[in-house]
This record gives sequence, structure tokens and C-alpha cells, in this order.
Amino acid sequence: MSRYVLKTRADSPELRKAAMAIEQAAWNSLGFLNYTRAHFAFYQQLLDENADCQLCLVDQETGYPIAVGNCVPLACDFNNLPPEGWDWIVETAADKSKPRNALGALAISVPGIHRGKGVARHMIQGFRDLATKKGLDGVIAPVRPSSKSQHPFIPIDDYLAWTDEKGRAYDPWLRSHLASGGQIVKPAYRSMVVEEPIGFWETWTGREFTESGEFALDGALVPVKVDRARGIGSYVEPNVWFAYAA
Repeated sequence: MSRYVLKTRADSPELRKAAMAIEQAAWNSLGFLNYTRAHFAFYQQLLDENADCQLCLVDQETGYPIAVGNCVPLACDFNNLPPEGWDWIVETAADKSKPRNALGALAISVPGIHRGKGVARHMIQGFRDLATKKGLDGVIAPVRPSSKSQHPFIPIDDYLAWTDEKGRAYDPWLRSHLASGGQIVKPAYRSMVVEEPIGFWETWTGREFTESGEFALDGALVPVKVDRARGIGSYVEPNVWFAYAA
């Protein structure tokens, strides 16, 4: 990684702009996740207020980032993490009434051309180093299992028990976090929650939901639950809590 150097969005307006473009492109296909209440209310403001925590892995030859990582300082009890996850981190970080003792990791975004090269693990280490630099206890992360979308109707507890032929965690992104020194704490059953009118989901998916039920969505980890009587579709995404000591 000697060709690359870690910088932050605070280093220049150009880097901030490039980082935002990478993040938006990486998550564009899952844009419905932008509609959690926490994301809508606090996310962008938190990133701007904590620009020195928004990491960019910059190619020194081009001056352009090849990956970005988002985290925010917050107050938490490593031994008592809630069933909520990503939304909880954002809401908790927005509350400035308590002393911060940890970093909450929110996302690592890597363009397809740079995936599979160990870049994401470099970003994980960047979070840990930043926590140490800031004198914090460590990092918590509600990790989004990357292959769970291929098994949307499998409960997260069952999925977590799966192993590959070598006896390792089945999910490649969970394996990466484990290999990077992370410890699985427990599932975050309600990590990201999106509740919107059925019309929202029909517009997003390009399909009609004429009856109640559970329906798989491209890229989603669990099905969306459509309730025709209420006129609402609910998506409740589970993640996996990881903890890293600084």
C-alpha cells in the first residue's frame, strides 16, 4: 500500500467532492437505505462536522482516492450494544451531551475496479489507527454481510452460523473483519429501518405490490414487508456488530 496514503475529507474541498462521488456511486443501487430516518436527519451533517474522521485512501500518483471510509465519534458501552445498529450510531453521534469514547464505523466504499485487493482491510485499520490517535477505546461497526443478499429469507442468526469449506465464516465481508482483528459481538437486528408508502417501493423497484407479503429486493439483505391495509412497506435490515480495540 506504499503507493497509497490515508487522508481525510478535511484535507481539501477537492478530496471531499471526490469522496462523496465514490460513496454515492458505491451505494447507488441501494439508495433506498438513504431513507432511514437517521440517515435523512443527521448523516450528511455528521460527516461535515467530523470531516477529519472521513478517510480517503489516495493514490499518490493520481491524487485521487481509491476508497473512502466513514466513521463518527460517539459514546457507547462496548459490552451493551443495542439491537439497533447503523441508525443507532448516527442518532447517538448526533447527541453531543455525552463524552465520546469510540468511533462508530458507518461505511467503506470501494469502486469495483479496486475490490479484491485488500483495500477494505486497509480502511478498517485506518479506523483503528484513528481511534488510537484520538485517544478513544476502539471502534464499533454494524457490518453489512455482503453475501446475505443472496439469501434474503434466511434469518441472520442462521446465516451467522454458516461456514465455508475451510471452517471460516461463510460471508466474505465478515471474514475480512474477523481477519482484521474484529470480534463479533452479536446481531444488530434493526440496524437500518426504512418505512415508506407502498408507492415508494413500487417506484424504486419498478413493480407493483398488489397484495401483502414479503418480497425480495435486489441487493437487500431481507425482504421488504408490504402491508396493503396500512399502505406501508417496511424494510428492517439486520447487520452484525463488530468491536475493535484501539
